[in-house]
Amino acid sequence: MTIKLFCSLGSLISGIAIAGLATTVHAQEKWTMTTAWPDNLDLIQIDRHWVETVNSIAGDELKINFRAGGTLMPGYEVFDATQAGSIQAAGDWPGYWAGRSSAFSPLATTTSLFNAVDYLNWIQQWGGFELYQEVYGKFGMVYLPYGITNNESGFRGGTPIENLADLKGKRLRISGRDQGRVLEQLGGSQVTLAAGEIYQALERGVIDGAELTLPGIDYNLGLSEVTDYWLTPGWHQSASVYGVMINKEAWDALSEETQKKLRIAADATMAWSIAWSERGATEGTNKFLEDGTIINQLPEEDMAKIQDITNQVIIQGACEDPMHAKIYHSMISYLEHYATWRDISVPYNMSRTMDDLPSLDELETCMNK
Repeated sequence: MTIKLFCSLGSLISGIAIAGLATTVHAQEKWTMTTAWPDNLDLIQIDRHWVETVNSIAGDELKINFRAGGTLMPGYEVFDATQAGSIQAAGDWPGYWAGRSSAFSPLATTTSLFNAVDYLNWIQQWGGFELYQEVYGKFGMVYLPYGITNNESGFRGGTPIENLADLKGKRLRISGRDQGRVLEQLGGSQVTLAAGEIYQALERGVIDGAELTLPGIDYNLGLSEVTDYWLTPGWHQSASVYGVMINKEAWDALSEETQKKLRIAADATMAWSIAWSERGATEGTNKFLEDGTIINQLPEEDMAKIQDITNQVIIQGACEDPMHAKIYHSMISYLEHYATWRDISVPYNMSRTMDDLPSLDELETCMNK
């Protein structure tokens, strides 16, 4: 009787254990993720790289079903959908949400400030990652930066722009709140257009010039067919960051181990994105030149003027929003701290050498308003 009872208990315990294992298998989280980018825009490759990496290393813990931008909803709706939990995640460029909080602007890009290595350093080691969480956290989301690209191409148009004087009166397609403010002080006007509208706007003369992002991506949009001139460098976006918004409840439902795997995938994708985008930029530049594109570069005195105006715009925006000020204060603090090593390692350093930064004292005043 005792032996039978022991065996029965053993069978019961084994059955519970097996059932528990089965429950674990069936508890795999399944996410729906989309992005701001349509399938025909190369930036979507950054999102895909992260999703493929996650699906490869997360095993049975998480499966992400990725859908190209526009297939589930318009790109401008992905923020609200992720915040509400209609989808679990969405790829984005933080600057699109600057209308909700100006703090999103420097999380996406800077005018005449950070390059790609600066963003990488700042996010990984100088407190940038925590600031993304603070800003997106106010909207019920976790944010994983996983893409960085270097400076934008510059402006392309049908007539040459050889200096800042030539910008006066020009209608230019340009992204970003701070970027538009700088352009206006230079005499130009900002036009906001979706990527798919740029080609026709240039072709019809609705705008005088445009940029979208890097040369490889701009070339694939067909901009070589409707423009002959290219103004460089792309001061308006000296680097850009892309990433994934994750609904906080969906994130919290993951185990700590799975969360770590998502961050590992983000770090790996970030490193890949810099090399991938620089390779594409090089190949795109060569194709533009082969097609006969004429490049004009701004002289040093014009670049110095842009930097001066940029510094004023940064302080202006900082004094309008303490969180905006906090982010720029962190960025400038990083640049000043890093300069100790950076400047003595020229020309082999990995970041810009700068001696004309916005004032930390003014930013602190804005932060403490």
